[in-house]
Amino acid sequence: MNDQSRLDELRRLMLKKHIDVYLVVLSDYHSSENVVEAFQEIRWLSGFSGTNATIIVTQDDAGLWTDGRYFIQAKNQIKNSGIRLFPMGEEGVPDVYEYIDEHLKKGMTLGYDGRVVSLEDHERYKKLARGNGAGIKCRENLIDSLWTDRPQLPCSKVWILSDSFCGESVEDKLGRVSKLLQKRGADAILVSDLCDIAWLLNIRGNDIDYVPVALSFFYLGKNKRILYIDGKSLSDETRAYFEALDIEIHPYESVFSDIRRIRASRVMIDPLTVNAAIASGIPFWIRQIKRPSPITRLKAVKNKTEIKNTRLAHIKDGVAVTKFIYRIKTGIGIEDITECSAADILHDLRAKQEHFIDESFSTISAYGANAAMMHYEPDRNNDVKLQSKGFLLVDSGGHYFEGTTDITRTIVLGPLTPEEIHGFTLTLRGALRLMAARFPKGTLCQGLDVLARGPFWDEGLDYRCGTGHGVGHILSVHEGPNGFRSKITKKLKACPLLPGMITTDEPGLYEEGKFGVRIENELLCVSDRKTEYGSFLRFENITMAPIDLDAVDLSLLTEEEKNTLNEYHKRVYDTLLPFMDEDEAVWLRKATKAV
Repeated sequence: MNDQSRLDELRRLMLKKHIDVYLVVLSDYHSSENVVEAFQEIRWLSGFSGTNATIIVTQDDAGLWTDGRYFIQAKNQIKNSGIRLFPMGEEGVPDVYEYIDEHLKKGMTLGYDGRVVSLEDHERYKKLARGNGAGIKCRENLIDSLWTDRPQLPCSKVWILSDSFCGESVEDKLGRVSKLLQKRGADAILVSDLCDIAWLLNIRGNDIDYVPVALSFFYLGKNKRILYIDGKSLSDETRAYFEALDIEIHPYESVFSDIRRIRASRVMIDPLTVNAAIASGIPFWIRQIKRPSPITRLKAVKNKTEIKNTRLAHIKDGVAVTKFIYRIKTGIGIEDITECSAADILHDLRAKQEHFIDESFSTISAYGANAAMMHYEPDRNNDVKLQSKGFLLVDSGGHYFEGTTDITRTIVLGPLTPEEIHGFTLTLRGALRLMAARFPKGTLCQGLDVLARGPFWDEGLDYRCGTGHGVGHILSVHEGPNGFRSKITKKLKACPLLPGMITTDEPGLYEEGKFGVRIENELLCVSDRKTEYGSFLRFENITMAPIDLDAVDLSLLTEEEKNTLNEYHKRVYDTLLPFMDEDEAVWLRKATKAV
């Protein structure tokens, strides 16, 4: 975007439709974090390409809300669009609801597409509008008539994940869900979350980049199982698979009409993922049980097969990442390496690993000041050459048949400033403290976040994002309900850590215009011990790759932190050594030496 012509078009249509405040959200019919091209309305309107954003448009103003991962990126991308940035969570900045409350006056109308707004948000908007004496129009998408070349929805082939990789049959999973529904007073559930559906039915797809799912809805009743999906995505094999499970196949978008004819007395819907249009279509005589989907918690706790396989996935991934670090550190100054070519090198190393499927998200390969943008994407049209100084931050991951990985390493390319060394060491201290945590069973995820932020807070510093997120099993690399954050959010509410949950540990420091540092490992929650005070849990570090010692100020580390680092590096060395060639092995020994 380099002008505000699309914004002007939208305002003219708002006048025609008698809508005073219009809401554009970055979402799809499932409240997904990653959305396909057909739902990229935020980017079409503003130019912003991040994964979290809301735009509000009035005749006199237009704002874009996004979180701290994207402040720098958003500020650059929405220039000249006529839309101003509202950095979420910053002091003095109204949130979306506060802004609407201020601008939606008596007699006005708030508009949005109810198909891409969750039931929870819809109910809050209704309450807000009612309190202001205003109305709502949520059955029409104004962008539809303006975005004339909107892409079609994808329709990739669905594939079946065998029990040897997922560890539990579909019938067993359906049985567990049915028992939970009965316990919670429901006789049916409509599942909208794409990862929940993929996990429950042991299927995967390729409709969304980096998230191996298929666009679908699933209805589970006492005597009825329906999968709403584009029939062209099914092969003879998958049709037979669903037929054997007694699952009917209905067209994807027919869920909006079918919901008006369901035969159930009490249907459970997750207000965070089921959209307003579907919820509004449920007949009034059917009781809606609005609560988080039980599937989300079930899939967050990995079973023995998933855990065993995930450990193998991380060894494979660690081999690729470690060889990559060696290649970058020994090649810098000798060969021309850019942000994009570095990402390509890492992709090729992962692709050589057995059972590699795809990257789990677009690799963040950020040199120097670019790393201050948490979700920076390298640009092949403006590729940046790496120099023999400073940091290269690489945040990346892979999907393997054994599991999903997410790892960040900040790599030293040459001389560093004292500020860079200090920032790296603070980040390492935060990561090590959380890594070494032991805590009573029932401890909330939010209760451990301070361990990672403590070294930063001690110096009046912080980072504008969570410390860690749950990781799916060959699903979304971002998964709830577990995650480390200092604040409870709409999508990440209070959640106790349970054995089998996998959560990332990724503190960082981001200095705009200077540098960015992040160190990220995945932690598996496991049982620790029992004492007179109850059962205790701890973390098993399953990520396998060295942390760059060239940037560490050892004088700042406590003895406990040094021990944690040394124990981790010994595991990395012992695990990866058999996969290294002679030169890599010599380097790895030095890279993992005890400090």
